[in-house]
Amino acid sequence: MSQSLDRRRHPVRPDLAATDYQGRVKADLFVDGEVFQIVSDSLAIRPEPRSDRSIDTEALCGEWITVYEQTPEGWAWGQLDTDGYVGWFSSDGIGAVQPATHRVRALRTYRYPGADLKFPPRGLLSLGAQVTVFGEAETRGLKYALLSDGSAVVSRHLVPVEDVENDWVGVAEELVGTPYLWGGRTSLGLDCSALVQLAAQAGGISLPRDSDMLEAEAGREISFDDPSIFERGDLLFWKGHVGIIAGPNDLLHANGYTMTVAHEPLDQAIKRIAETEWGAITRARRLPKV
Repeated sequence: MSQSLDRRRHPVRPDLAATDYQGRVKADLFVDGEVFQIVSDSLAIRPEPRSDRSIDTEALCGEWITVYEQTPEGWAWGQLDTDGYVGWFSSDGIGAVQPATHRVRALRTYRYPGADLKFPPRGLLSLGAQVTVFGEAETRGLKYALLSDGSAVVSRHLVPVEDVENDWVGVAEELVGTPYLWGGRTSLGLDCSALVQLAAQAGGISLPRDSDMLEAEAGREISFDDPSIFERGDLLFWKGHVGIIAGPNDLLHANGYTMTVAHEPLDQAIKRIAETEWGAITRARRLPKV
């Protein structure tokens, strides 16, 4: 049975599996797992414990992850709480859990060792990263949020974790020009499905990570025969690709053609993609209104 389970979504291996799967699959050992928090700016998640393997996705600072194994070589295997993604990552990027109070709303913000922009930054947090704020300081008229790890970020770059954007597509549009990165999930580089997932999360919509998951599960299916019925925020799918309808004849997508997040006339995109291995549109879906 375990062979039929998607490795990206189920913490199940022949030698090790989560306790929840006991009685459902065969494994040499079942473990409960321990919840940690991502403490690095972002954390690459890979299909194998090898740094030369391309990444499947990235976890963002502040997200929770259940760890089922840590190896002497510094690798960990677990499942991300945000979207249920399973994979291997560096143990150095995880730490003790602290409930987040805020998330990063700017495309990215520097994390300083104190409340002063003249200090050399300790890191760079991306859109959607979560932080725990315990205080505030002001230096030369600029307000900083003081974080639980002892660092500081500019206060105006944060919003409360429960904040919801009225127009999540507008968040995606802010990422125009961001480089395309296979498996990327930050504002420094992302792929087609991460663009959809990150922006929709800002709008209070939780979505799975990869394009095939989105095509099967996001919102409800709608017809794609007549482009005039499309609404802002509808999702269009090709084999292995997803784009966002931003307006009439306007497709917004992270793509390997421009290697960026870009707007493209929908009619041109349909014609261009049809001539590639991705072929014709396979599905269209409409997300719920929040």
